[in-house]
Amino acid sequence: MSRYRIVRNSKTGAVVLGQARWCASFWCHFKGLMLVPRLPADHGLLFVTRSEGRSHTAIHMFFMLFQIAVVWIDASGKVVDKTLAKPWRPMYAPRAPAQYYIEANPDLLERVQIGDRLRFDEAE
Repeated sequence: MSRYRIVRNSKTGAVVLGQARWCASFWCHFKGLMLVPRLPADHGLLFVTRSEGRSHTAIHMFFMLFQIAVVWIDASGKVVDKTLAKPWRPMYAPRAPAQYYIEANPDLLERVQIGDRLRFDEAE
């Protein structure tokens, strides 16, 4: 299985994020983007959790050096929330339960709307 996914809008097939690192391990969740100096355009992290929820898909922005887009997605692939997260803020949590969330550059927020359905295609 590839470590990266291409995130697409399920309805249109449009690429939402060209290179999303599949982040399912404890270490990947722990480190996230902390202390990363910058994120290349069209790159991000796709966090995977075992079940839907609000508390275990919440994030903090401690030790972050730049703003990021955060998009929360439920088990069916529906976008349930999104926000612009700013450095050194204590917590951001989704309005509705989510199983996945994406952290990427802020321009991701322009390509994703709440209610969109996303799919995660394996990158070759």
